[in-house]
Amino acid sequence: MRASKRNGTLYIGVASDLAKRIWEHREGRIDGFTRRYGCKMLVWLFVFDSMDGAMRCEKQVKEWQRIEAARH
Repeated sequence: MRASKRNGTLYIGVASDLAKRIWEHREGRIDGFTRRYGCKMLVWLFVFDSMDGAMRCEKQVKEWQRIEAARH
């Protein structure tokens, strides 16, 4: 989970090579959401034994964000 700043925009994603992915986001090497919104700060990390488990968790967390936003 990455953020643009404290209480800023959040990005939630899955990576098989975390060090490489952090570098790519920090340096703006990947077009898309993280570069557009400046989500460069790593704020939370989950570790999984399988990519399947990681992707299931990613979808659940993204759903929580939508539910919480709808409440406000």
